[in-house]
Amino acid sequence: MTQEQLAARSGVSQATIARIEQGAVSPSLDRIHSLVRAAGFDLEIHVVPIDDDAWVLTQQNLSLTPDERVRRMLDGLRLRGAANSAQQDERDA
Repeated sequence: MTQEQLAARSGVSQATIARIEQGAVSPSLDRIHSLVRAAGFDLEIHVVPIDDDAWVLTQQNLSLTPDERVRRMLDGLRLRGAANSAQQDERDA
C-alpha cells in the first residue's frame, strides 16, 4: 500500500505518514491503531512480565575479571559444542 493510499483511507495527510515512516514524529498509540486499521489489519497489545535474565547475567559478569569472563565464555562454547555433537550423534544413529 502506498502512502497516498493509506492517507486516503485514514484521513491523515501523506506528508504525515511520510514523517511517521521516517521516524521524524512519534505518533500516539491511537494514531498508530487507526493507521493499522486503515491498512486492513488490527493491532493487539499484550502486557507481559519483563524478562531480565540477560540484564542480571550482564550485571553478574561485571563483577568478574576479564580472564574469568573469557574462561566462562570458552566453557560455554565447549558446552555448546558438546551439545551439538550429541545432537548430531542422535541424528546419525
